[in-house]
Amino acid sequence: MAKRRAKAPLERRIADHGVIGNLFTMALVALDGTIDYLCWPDFDSPSLFAALLDRDEGGAFELTPEIDGARVLQTYLPESNVLVTRWLGKEASAEVTDLMTASREDDEWVFRLIRRIRVTRGTVRLRLRCAPRFDYARRKPQVTVRKGEALFKAGPGPTMRLWGPIRFTRRKAGAEAAFTLEADEVLDLVLDEAGTGKPDADALERIVADAVCDWQAWAAKSTYKGRWRDAVTRSALVLKLMTSRRHGSIAAAATFGLPETPGGLRNWDYRATWVRDASFTVYALMRLGYQEEAMAFTRWIADRAADCPDGRLQVMYAMDGGIVPEETALPHLAGHGGARPVRIGNEAAGQLQLDIYGALLDSIYLSNKYGDAISHADWHGVRGVVDYVCAHWQRPDAGIWEMRSAPTEHLHSRLMCWVAVDRAIRLAGKRSLSAPFERWIQARNEISEDIWSSFWNGEAGHFVRSKGGRDLDGAMLMMPLVRFVGATDPAWLATLDAIGDQLTDDGLVMRYDREDGLDGKEGSFAACAFWYVECLARAGRVQQARNNFEKLLLYGNHLQLYAEEFDVRAEFLGNFPQALTHLALISAAFTLDRALDGTQREQWRA
Repeated sequence: MAKRRAKAPLERRIADHGVIGNLFTMALVALDGTIDYLCWPDFDSPSLFAALLDRDEGGAFELTPEIDGARVLQTYLPESNVLVTRWLGKEASAEVTDLMTASREDDEWVFRLIRRIRVTRGTVRLRLRCAPRFDYARRKPQVTVRKGEALFKAGPGPTMRLWGPIRFTRRKAGAEAAFTLEADEVLDLVLDEAGTGKPDADALERIVADAVCDWQAWAAKSTYKGRWRDAVTRSALVLKLMTSRRHGSIAAAATFGLPETPGGLRNWDYRATWVRDASFTVYALMRLGYQEEAMAFTRWIADRAADCPDGRLQVMYAMDGGIVPEETALPHLAGHGGARPVRIGNEAAGQLQLDIYGALLDSIYLSNKYGDAISHADWHGVRGVVDYVCAHWQRPDAGIWEMRSAPTEHLHSRLMCWVAVDRAIRLAGKRSLSAPFERWIQARNEISEDIWSSFWNGEAGHFVRSKGGRDLDGAMLMMPLVRFVGATDPAWLATLDAIGDQLTDDGLVMRYDREDGLDGKEGSFAACAFWYVECLARAGRVQQARNNFEKLLLYGNHLQLYAEEFDVRAEFLGNFPQALTHLALISAAFTLDRALDGTQREQWRA
C-alpha cells in the first residue's frame, strides 16, 4: 500500500476571509484573492473548491495581481455582500470585486460567480488559476479549453464553465491564464454551468449593479438605529446570506470540517438547519424588522412539525427539510492546519436535544406576535410538539452542546422545555386557539419547580448545569434572556458571578470546563461571550457589558465576520461564518443600547 504523502500546513487563517453568496450557497474569498471554499450549487452540495481544507488537493480559484510589495485590503461595498479586494503598490494598484448571483431564466435557476478585475493605477499583470475538484475533491475534472472559456467536467452532474475575454490554457486538471490590464481597464470573469446563457458586457454590468442595489435595499429595511449599526448590519447581512431562497431554511454555518481544536478531531459539518440556531436567527431578524425571512422559516419549520405525528423533531435537517446525511470522514483531505478527520454529515442529527423545542416555540410565538397568524393546520402540528415536550421533559439528553457521552439531565434543556410550554400557552391565549390549557399549565409549573429544586446547588451558591452536579455551563446565560428568572434576582446574580469567575477570560466565555468524551480542548464559544454581555447589561452592570462588547467587536475579523469559537489569542476556530455568533451579537447590541439609554427594563413577552 502506498504511503500517503505529507501535506504542508495551510497558510490561510480562517479569519483571513470574506464571504459572498446568492442565497443558495456561499464562497469564501481569502485576502490573497483566492476562492478556497465553495459548495455548488447549494450550501450542502459537494464542494467544488476546498483548498481551505487541503491546500494541495482541495481545489481553488486563484486570481493574483503581480504588484511588488502590495498592501492588500478587503472591504464590502457599503451595506452589501459584494466583496472588494484591493492591492495597493507604489507603482500600480488593482482590485477584484467578487459576488454571486441567482436569477430565473427560462424557468430555471441560473447561478453565477462573478469576478470583476479593475486596474486603478499603472499597468498590472494578473495570473489566474482555476482548478475545481468535484465531489469533495474526490474527482478531478477533464478540462476543455476553447476561445474565451474553459470547461470542467467530472462524471455526473453539471459541467462548470469559466469564461471571459482572455486566453485560457489547460494545466494539471485546471485552467490557467495570464493577462495585462492598464489603468481604468475592467475585465469580467464568470464561473457558471455550461449551457446557460452568456450575458454580454452591458447585461453583465446590469447584473452587477442590480446585485449591489438589491443588497443595499435589503439592508436599508433594518430598524436598528443604535450605536453599533455597522456591526449589526454586517451581522444581519451574514444571516441573510445563510438563508435558503429555495427552501426558507437557514444554515448554521457555511462550511464543514473547520477545527474547533487546532490540529484536533473536533471537525464537524454545519451545513444544515439546526432547529435551535435557525429559530434564534428568526428572533434576531425580526428584531431588525425583517418579517419576510421570519415567516419563511416559520412555514418551513411548521412543515417539519406536521411531518412528525409523535411530535418529536430532529435536532437538525438538511436544507430541503430532509434527513441530514450520515457522518462520513474524508481521509483524503489533509484538514485545516492538519486537523483530521474532515467530516461531512453529522451524527448529532440522531441525538435527543430537548432544548430545541423551546427555541422553536419562542420563534413561532414571536412570529405570530409580530407577523401573520398561525394557520389551523400549523397549530395542530405545534400542539403535537408541545404534547411531546410535556411527556418527555424529564428525560436525560445530549444537551445544547451535543455531547457524545452518556445522556444527562441538563439545566438548559429543562429550561427550554419550560420555554416551549410557556410560549405555547401564551400563543394560544393571544390567538384564542384551542389548547389543553390545564395540562400545559401544570406541566409548565412542574418544570419550573423542578429547575429550582434540582438545579440550584445551595452549597455552591449557584445554579448548576446538571442534576446533582456542581459544574457551570455557558448555556445557563440564557436563563434571564428567556425570562425564566429576573436579570437582577440574587440567585441569578450569584450564578452570573460564578460564570464570570470560572468560565470567562477577559470577556471570552467557554461553553464548559470539563471532559466531554472527545480528545483535546476547544476554545471559547463566541455566542456565549455575547450572551454574557447581554446578561451583564440586563443586570445593570452596563460599563462592564460595554467594555466586553467593544473587545468582542475588536476580535471580529477585518470584515466584522465571526467564526464559532476563539482560541486564547482570540484567533478564529470552528466553522465560518457562524449564524449563532452573529445573531447573539445583534441581540447583545440591542440590549446594551437600551441599557446605555436608560430604557432597559424587564419585559415579559405578553
